[in-house]
Amino acid sequence: MGKELMDKGYEPGEVEDKWYKYWEENNLFKAEARSDKDPYCIVIPPPNVTGTLHMGHALNNTLQDILCRYKRMKGYNVLWQPGTDHAGIATQNVVERDLASKGTDRHAVGRDKFVELVWEWRKKYGGLIINQLKRLGCSCDWSRERFTMDEGLSRAVREVFVSLYDEGLVYRGDYIINWCPRCHTALADLEVEHHETDSFFYYIRYPFEQGKGHLVVATTRPETLLGDTAVAVNPEDERYKDLPGSHVLLPLLNKPIPVIFDKYVDKGFGTGALKITPAHDPNDFEIGNRHQLERIKVIDENGAMNELAGPYKGMDRFECREKILKDLEKTGQLEKVEAYQHAVGHCYRCKTMIEPLLSKQWFVKVGPLAKAASQAVRDGRTRIHPANWEGVYFQWMNNIKDWCVSRQIWWGHRIPVWYCEECGEVNVAREKPAGCRSCRSDSLVQETDVLDTWFSSALWPFSTLGWPDAADELETFYPTAALVTGFDILFFWVARMMMMGIHFKGDVPFRDVYIHALVKDAEGKKMSKSKGNVIDPLVVMDEFGTDAFRFTLAALAAQGRDVKLSEERILGYRHFINKVWNSARFVLMNVTTGEYEEGDTRIYTLPDRWILTRLGQVSEDVSSAIDGYRFNDAAGLCYQFIWHEFCDWYLEMAKESLYGGDGALKASSGAIVQEVLKAALKLLHPFMPFVTEEIWQKLPGTGDSIMTSKFPDASHFLNDEDAIMEMDLLMGAITGIRNIRGEMNIPPAKRVNVVIDVTDEKEGDILRLNLSHIQTLAKVNEVSIDSGAPKPEASATAVFGRNQVHVLLKGLLDFEEERKRLRKGIKKIEKDMEVSNKKLSNQGFLEKAPAEIIAEVKEKVEILNLKIEKLNQNLRFFETIDN
Repeated sequence: MGKELMDKGYEPGEVEDKWYKYWEENNLFKAEARSDKDPYCIVIPPPNVTGTLHMGHALNNTLQDILCRYKRMKGYNVLWQPGTDHAGIATQNVVERDLASKGTDRHAVGRDKFVELVWEWRKKYGGLIINQLKRLGCSCDWSRERFTMDEGLSRAVREVFVSLYDEGLVYRGDYIINWCPRCHTALADLEVEHHETDSFFYYIRYPFEQGKGHLVVATTRPETLLGDTAVAVNPEDERYKDLPGSHVLLPLLNKPIPVIFDKYVDKGFGTGALKITPAHDPNDFEIGNRHQLERIKVIDENGAMNELAGPYKGMDRFECREKILKDLEKTGQLEKVEAYQHAVGHCYRCKTMIEPLLSKQWFVKVGPLAKAASQAVRDGRTRIHPANWEGVYFQWMNNIKDWCVSRQIWWGHRIPVWYCEECGEVNVAREKPAGCRSCRSDSLVQETDVLDTWFSSALWPFSTLGWPDAADELETFYPTAALVTGFDILFFWVARMMMMGIHFKGDVPFRDVYIHALVKDAEGKKMSKSKGNVIDPLVVMDEFGTDAFRFTLAALAAQGRDVKLSEERILGYRHFINKVWNSARFVLMNVTTGEYEEGDTRIYTLPDRWILTRLGQVSEDVSSAIDGYRFNDAAGLCYQFIWHEFCDWYLEMAKESLYGGDGALKASSGAIVQEVLKAALKLLHPFMPFVTEEIWQKLPGTGDSIMTSKFPDASHFLNDEDAIMEMDLLMGAITGIRNIRGEMNIPPAKRVNVVIDVTDEKEGDILRLNLSHIQTLAKVNEVSIDSGAPKPEASATAVFGRNQVHVLLKGLLDFEEERKRLRKGIKKIEKDMEVSNKKLSNQGFLEKAPAEIIAEVKEKVEILNLKIEKLNQNLRFFETIDN
């Protein structure tokens, strides 16, 4: 194997595109619809067709790719099902902005033309996110890519809607919905973002219709009083016990409305009197239903006051608020105003403040569906990792409300309902009926609303596999094995997939749900453009390479903890890649191939027995960690084994056999070194696909892609516990000598003499057999090994196990110079400590500085204390000896 086969350094930009094309061209991501292998399937959380790769995508898809690559190497028939979501509101907004830039809008071009324009946009830009996922190394079966608006999935959507309607689980009714006046559509509760907002409590007097006095009602939305139909108080509130049958006058409109009694009212909140506006508040809507109150809608779909708002008709809702407040002041009915902070709902897309409105919408009755989905998790048919998310899942399922699935936009699955213009009959059908089912008229008009985007996404695990047809893929891969997702769509998506999968397929959609945390900046703050702390995955991959980025995400993905990402961490793992690269380069340059035949007897040295045993243990531990979704543990095990055990210890010790051994030993050692390197690359491949493939293809006897190789199995390697014990002893002695060299400032080039005091002769024999490793790796001249040997004069001691190693210092160091050096170092640290302690004793600093800065200063003091303690210990040592 020639030296020219590996460059001095690894350049990711030169190899990533090459290997991704190779994998695709050789169909290495392709799943088999029928196979003797055990199936393993993951459906990708479909990114929005409008999307570009962000940190959430990067983490989510890296973890999925680790699972899929690992399972392929374990011999499974793996399908990673890809696709994109049509993202109704987001995509419509993008195309509407484009039309606005051309001086027109969707209403001017008409619905059919607008939908045509959206499809054109999707064709032109919709593949951007897919190409970026490929850049990340995602090994999806791209031949099966789906889109939530493709013909097959659209048919599945119609089938589900009509089936649910026929079962009485879909209905149309009046209900309070979250309305976005900007997007002109209803939003599900989960699509509303609540932002803490500085607002006011307005205390308004509602005069009694009969007699003197008034009730005071506190509200944050005075404009809605125009739609009030009652004032409610708690029946147990002593203040209002004399009010049964009373009426108050609606301020400004002087319209009588009843005082009603309802236990929903919180006696301790505000004045204990609650204005009831059934058409503009979900809780008021429920109270109104209980008391048969009229529903008066005074705000329209544009966020403006309608004809029922009387003199305020035509005003914007916020303009109306200001006018009403002025009018209340004039009439003396505004008692007081108090500052108040509360969470206000905003549209998750355009950030406009939502307006609760009474509206006729289509709903899914989810109670019966939710019950089965909850039971599946309780029974363990679907397991949620980490398990603490189960409680959140159950809480939401137990308090679930009917799902408003209609959206007043044009891009999406148009609801398969046709209204008869002759008799008003509602016709729900999979395809447009030839005539009305009631009067047979062909004057049918289709519902203009489309379905909520999450409706089609809820079918994703089975619709992408061919349902409602009896497809082989459906039989092979459903239920899928795992779902990897963020906690933010546990309810948006995961719960709904559970409900639909169980209802329509009779089984859960996935066996495991792994919920990962958020990717935050190095200080644990959420990334945002306004803070300027966003890290762009594409920029990071350009700078450090995809493998370093992926490995960093995996190494930081501890269950239940946010990923605190920094470029320094990514750079650190880029160094790790260099270490792997250099170790492979060393093997190719120094291991002679062809001298060792498969049937030859191997000659195992202690380091050989140790590394092969450790390789088996680590392989088992990495498998266990990935199977348990402990990605950080798996990455950490790979890092520790490859960098420290393989590179720092084993390769250094193997040089003795490779450089100085006889022919048989050299050939045997070379074979073992290559075996371990190949296995190490396999362990790393799921995390670092590109660099491992590049090295794999340069090694002799590797055959095809590393993707098709078998993941290391503990049963394939030695299991020699004695080698572990013996090697621990040897490494302990070498580490002890190295530590003394570092602490005593012994120059690297100087060789030392040592005395090792052993308590067990057997351990002494092990060390004697491996003297050459001690001399080479610890830079030692003479070694004396004895039991009960006295501590030599002017020597430094380290303890390893039950043994001691003494490094002779006389003639090696100038003790007086060492004392000077140590005193100087102590003085410098004392000065640093004084500065830090001053800060910590400054009350102003403690009150004003951010918590993380105070924590940093405290940590610095702790580290300085440890350093000064060590230096003082060494100084005391040198003060007891003379040159």
